[in-house]
Amino acid sequence: MKLVIVESPSKTTPIQRYLGDNDYKVVASKGHLTELTTSGPGGLGIDVEHGFVPSYKIIKSKKETVEAIQKDVNKASEVILASDHDREGEAIAWHYCQVFHLDPKKTKRILFNEVTEEAIKKAINSPTLIDDNLVSAQEARRMLDRIIGFKLSTLLNKKIHARSAGRVQSATLRLICDRQEEIDNFVSEEYYTLDVEILLESGEIIKCNLEKIDGKKASIKTKEENDAVIKELSKPVILKSYKEEKKLVSPKAPLETSSLQQAMNSTYGMSAKKISALAQKLYEGVKIGEEQVGLITYIRVDSQTYSQTFVNKAKTFINDRFGEQYVSSKIKKVNIPEGAHEPIRPTSLKRTPESIKQYLTSDEYKLYKVVYETTLASLMADKVVKKQTAEIEIGNLLFKVEGKQTIFDGFEKILSSKEKDNIIPSEIKTSSLKLNKYDSKLQYTQPPSQYSEASIIKKMRDLGIGRPSTYSPTISTLLDPKRDYLKRNSDGTLNPTDKGMYTVKMLKEYFPKFVDTKFTADMELKLDDISSGKTSTTEVLSNFYPPFVELVNEAETKMKKVPIQTLDKTCPKCGAKLVIKKGKYGDFTTCSNYPNCDYVEKEINYTGEMCPECGRPLVIKGRGKKKFIGCSGYPECKYIKHEERHFHTSNSKICPKCGGQLVEKKGRYGKFLGCSNYPKCHYQERIYKK
Repeated sequence: MKLVIVESPSKTTPIQRYLGDNDYKVVASKGHLTELTTSGPGGLGIDVEHGFVPSYKIIKSKKETVEAIQKDVNKASEVILASDHDREGEAIAWHYCQVFHLDPKKTKRILFNEVTEEAIKKAINSPTLIDDNLVSAQEARRMLDRIIGFKLSTLLNKKIHARSAGRVQSATLRLICDRQEEIDNFVSEEYYTLDVEILLESGEIIKCNLEKIDGKKASIKTKEENDAVIKELSKPVILKSYKEEKKLVSPKAPLETSSLQQAMNSTYGMSAKKISALAQKLYEGVKIGEEQVGLITYIRVDSQTYSQTFVNKAKTFINDRFGEQYVSSKIKKVNIPEGAHEPIRPTSLKRTPESIKQYLTSDEYKLYKVVYETTLASLMADKVVKKQTAEIEIGNLLFKVEGKQTIFDGFEKILSSKEKDNIIPSEIKTSSLKLNKYDSKLQYTQPPSQYSEASIIKKMRDLGIGRPSTYSPTISTLLDPKRDYLKRNSDGTLNPTDKGMYTVKMLKEYFPKFVDTKFTADMELKLDDISSGKTSTTEVLSNFYPPFVELVNEAETKMKKVPIQTLDKTCPKCGAKLVIKKGKYGDFTTCSNYPNCDYVEKEINYTGEMCPECGRPLVIKGRGKKKFIGCSGYPECKYIKHEERHFHTSNSKICPKCGGQLVEKKGRYGKFLGCSNYPKCHYQERIYKK
C-alpha cells in the first residue's frame, strides 16, 4: 500500500477516488504538525548564536493525528507527500519527513494546482523531491516572524499595552493609519463646475463638460472667476472639431489572489477572510451529485499566465460556443515551467456556473461565477467600439463631449458591461448649434477615502508587501477585537482605532525602518532570493537581527510607558488601588496588585425594567455576543428575559395551555412559537414553512 499525505481532509475523498482503494491510501495532516518551541534565550526557539537554527516540537493538538499517520507510514510500501504547492506546503512536506522519520532526499513529493483526476494522476506519474530552497525560505519567514513577534510585541505590550506587531502587519497598519491622517488633516477647498446643453436643429440635446479656459485646463476656484466664465456663454456656439475612431477594449487580466479579493469585496462586500474560505472550499472540492469535485485551481497565486493545455481547451470551447471571431487573437504560445502556478481559473470550462448552481451555496456560486466568467473573458476577443469626440467652443471656453457605440461585443458576450452606448448624433457636423442651458455648481474637494479590504490588499500587492498567502490573514489579524487596531465601518471601509493610530506613531518614532513599506517589500524579495537559492537563511537573518535587537534595546530605554489609569478606590479584597485596564470586551476595573490579587469589579448595567418574577431590577449580564438580560437577584431568582417578537394582531395565536400570547422566539434549532408567560408556562410549537 502506498500512502499519500495531504494537508486538508476534504482533499482525501476525491484523491482517494482518483487513485483507487487497492494501491493507495490518502490521509490528511490538517495543516502543520509542528511549531517552533519557546525554549532558549528569550523563548525564541531559535539558536541565534549558532547560525539561527530553529527548534521544533509537535503541536499538542496534533499528537493523535501524528500517531494515526505513523501507523499508516509503518505499514506503507511507499510514502508520497502531497501538501500544498507553495512555500508553506513545501515546509509542511519537509516536516512530514522529520516527524515520520522519512528521508527527504528520497521521499516522493507530488505537485498539483487543481484537485482533478487528470492533475492528480499526472502528478503521481511525475513525482519530484522536496525543494530545500523553498523550505529554507519558509523557515526564514517563520523565524523572522517569531523574532519580531516575541521581541517587538513584548515591548509594545509592556510600554503602550498594544497586543502585537509584525513584519507585514505593522507596515499594512501604517498604510491605513497614514491614510486616516490624510483624511483628518484634509482641508476642503471650493471649486466650480460648468456643464452645458447644446441644442441641435433637430431638437436633440447634447450635454458637454467644460474642458479648457483660454487653452488651459479648466479651473474655477472663486465666484468672481465663475461669473466671468458664465459671461462667455453669451457668445456664439461653434463646433471646433469632430472625429470618429475605432477603439479596442481589452478584457480584465486573469485572476490572481489579490484581484479575486478585490472583485469579490467590491462587488459583494465580502471580507477577505470569507473570500479566502470560499475559494479554499471550491479548490479542495464540492460535492456535485455523487462526486466530490475541485472546481477551481490553487488560490494563493500571483501568476497571470495560463498553461498551454488550458489555453488550447479554452480556444476550442470559445470557438464552439460563440464562434471563431470571439477567440482572442492575442494568445501566443505559452511557455511556463511544468507544474508552475497558473492564475485562478475553473478546472473545467464545461462546468458552467448555471449547470452546478444547485450544488453550491449562494456565496460559493457568486465566487465561482466571478472566476468562471473572468477566466473565459480573459481569453476572448477585444470589444470593438466606435469612439466619437466633439469639441465645442463658446468664446474662450472649450467644451468636450464623448460618445461611443459598440461595434463588436467580444468578451462582453460572457462578461457584460453596465455601461450603455452613448451616441453623438452625426448631424452635429452640419447642424447649427445653440446653447440650451447651463449648469454651474459650487463643489468642495473631498478627502481621500478610507481603505476597504479590497483596496488595501491591492495596495499591498502593488507595493510588494506580503504574498498571496498572507493578504487575508494580515487583514484578519488587524481586525481582531483583542488587538483593537482596526474596526470595519458599516460601508466596509477600515477605520483605525486610537490604539492603532498610537501604535503606528510609536513604531514610526522608534522603528521607522521597520514600518517602512519599502523595507517590508525588500524583505519579501530577500525571502524570494532564498527560494531561488541566491542567498541563505543565515545571511538574511544575520543582517536583520543585530540592528533590530539594537533598536528594541534602545526603545526599551527611551519609549515612555503609557500609565495605567489609577482610580481613587481601593480593592475590597486586599486594599490595593483599583486600576482600569483594557480587556477582550473593553475596559474593566481590576486590582493593581494582580496577579497576587485577582479581584475584578463587576460593573452593573441596569436596564430600567423590573423582574416579573420577584420585582428586583433587571441587569445586563455576560460579555460580547453572549450578553443577556437577567434578574439582579440571582441565584435566588433565575429569571432570564428572552428575545421576543410578537405577531401582528391578525396573525396572533393564543396559548392553548394558559391563554397567553404565542410569540416568535429564536432557539438552538431555529425559530419557534413559545408562550409569552414563560417561565410559568413552557408551551411551545414548531413554525411550519408555507
